[in-house]
Amino acid sequence: MNDHQALTHLPYLSRRHMLTQAAAGFGMVGLAGVCASEQESPSQSPSATGSGNPLTPKPSHFMPRAKHVIFLFMNGGPSHVDTFDPKPELKKQAGLPGPGGKFMPSPFAFQRYGESGIPVSELYPHVGDCIDDICVVRSMYTTTPNHEPGLFMMNSGSQQPIRPSLGSWVTYGLGTENQNLPGFVVLCPGKPVVGPALWSNSFLPGVFQGTHVNNSSIDPARVIGHLKNASLGGPSQRRLLDLMQQMNQKHFEQRPQDLQLEARIQSLEMAYRMQSEAQEAFDISRESETTRTQYGSGEFANGCLIARRLVERGVRMVQLYYGSGQPWDAHGDIMDHRRDALKSDQPIAALIRDLKSRGLLDETLIVWGGEFGRTPTAQGDKGRNHHATGFSMWLAGGGIRGGMTYGATDDLGVKAVENRMSVHDLHATILHLMGIDHERLTFRYSGRDFRLTDVHGNVAREIIA
Repeated sequence: MNDHQALTHLPYLSRRHMLTQAAAGFGMVGLAGVCASEQESPSQSPSATGSGNPLTPKPSHFMPRAKHVIFLFMNGGPSHVDTFDPKPELKKQAGLPGPGGKFMPSPFAFQRYGESGIPVSELYPHVGDCIDDICVVRSMYTTTPNHEPGLFMMNSGSQQPIRPSLGSWVTYGLGTENQNLPGFVVLCPGKPVVGPALWSNSFLPGVFQGTHVNNSSIDPARVIGHLKNASLGGPSQRRLLDLMQQMNQKHFEQRPQDLQLEARIQSLEMAYRMQSEAQEAFDISRESETTRTQYGSGEFANGCLIARRLVERGVRMVQLYYGSGQPWDAHGDIMDHRRDALKSDQPIAALIRDLKSRGLLDETLIVWGGEFGRTPTAQGDKGRNHHATGFSMWLAGGGIRGGMTYGATDDLGVKAVENRMSVHDLHATILHLMGIDHERLTFRYSGRDFRLTDVHGNVAREIIA
């Protein structure tokens, strides 16, 4: 009998049993706290099957319009009146007192684009050329103009840390199409202000947490750490993993209700399979020179191209942060927006066109925006402060009616006044496009059913094609 056979014939002693029996069971005190949240169960979710791989694709509540989401997150907060919501009245009121300062007109010219004739700032000429595929939502509002709670709200539907992120909810509800890659990938060269809490699974099973990839380096061999085993080759790793999985499976058979254990078993298997497929997915050198030229160069450009490659391979959601920290936070000089738009305009337009040419735009929902907007009044001489009562975001593809604007702010861009869309409304609409009823996607935790939209949220049906 070899070592492998000897091990698999030993009487099985789980970690829980060991902790119960050793040291008078004192270890179970700590383990009980760690595992307390794991005893909660899904409720009324498409993925609440109770068995099998938790990342396996699950049926939606109804026919989806989109299969994938790419969220282009402009962390720091871009200004609506300088990008997608022109306000001629600001020129007339320039220098007059407004909320928090004196009104300041945009220094950027606007031009109408496409058959729809929607005006777009000179900051985004390439995106302007794609405007007939875009719905600009000009009536967004949120609850607070501070970065940390604003980021939490836009990413998880709550100002309070830590709740499950949008990407975690989407993969929890629908699984993912490619079991060799994570269902939810976060691309950010560094981290935003809050960091990993923005893509946390929180009380959802750990397999639904976002996988952060630092796209400041695009070396496919290093882009996701801890995949390669420096000591063992592929066949040896396979034998080791098979042995571990046999032991885990025996443990799971004694606890079939432990969905977290099943998730861990599957995550080990996925990590092994990712060693080959993840490196290929992140290797943009495999793209033609023409394609790479269309996207341009730089971290954000590479991120957009990687996002297309990931959804093309079945990843459910990709969130691409524009940069580390809060680069769009133009307190000192709104002209800094020119720098950030220059780095993002061409890649975003290339992403839209590339998806469209491959027949993927119809099934991929693109969302653009930050945690809030910026004031139509000046901060200091040339800057703009944070602004929560009215700002712009846009959506494209994935069942969205292109070539339209939705909602409006007042004449000076201070407040959303028409078809106002809260963050909960945005999340409800995204889930709806993915075939999920936001009121039915719940998870029972701490004695109550939680959902991404809490007790709020209305689907903006007018923007759906």
